[in-house]
Amino acid sequence: MYTLSRVDRLAVLAFCAALTGCASIAPVPYSDVASSSQLAPNPSDTSGRIPYRYSTTVDWRSYNKVIIEPIVIYRGADQQFGDMTEEDKASLARTMQARFAEKLGSRFALANQRGPNTLRVRLTLTGAVKTTPVLGTLSRIDVGGLVYNGVQAARDGEGSMTGSVIYAVEIFDASTSRLLNAFVTKQYPKPTNIKATVGPLTAAETGIDQGADALIAQMR
Repeated sequence: MYTLSRVDRLAVLAFCAALTGCASIAPVPYSDVASSSQLAPNPSDTSGRIPYRYSTTVDWRSYNKVIIEPIVIYRGADQQFGDMTEEDKASLARTMQARFAEKLGSRFALANQRGPNTLRVRLTLTGAVKTTPVLGTLSRIDVGGLVYNGVQAARDGEGSMTGSVIYAVEIFDASTSRLLNAFVTKQYPKPTNIKATVGPLTAAETGIDQGADALIAQMR
């Protein structure tokens, strides 16, 4: 059995890292998301994490309850799941439901009925990429990968051969159904996060955690 030498591994990593930028998927407004026509390019975003947004002036402190709708797996023609299996999509949807309920529940009382002082949050899972087995982790510990991922970390970019998750967030006033805020976001772990490269869906799950934290920070 042929074993890659250190030089061979570096060459492979350099080649794969060069391809990462080309293979990386960029979110779109997703035509079948209800708020799609209201989303606009987000000029304040330089990382590509939140490329499209719709916002109004909201006093988040006036809300103390939240309804989290069941996670929707997007089926539109512009979905970005590639060849991901339905089982993996369902797994990510379950993770989203649990993590967002946990994080939003730390700020709001979870509710199931519309009423005053209540938000309604709709999350639509629109795409995801799995981490490349073995090489995703190897690229964090070998010299060539360290250089590339160090540069990406400095620019808040994606690491080499790392998974990601893309989803749409729509936030409504539950009593009036008025759209308060909406955006499309792509989340992925920091390129220096070796732990997030172990397992094909770990990076996407880490992105879900980060996205939930960012949403809570927005609502403080």
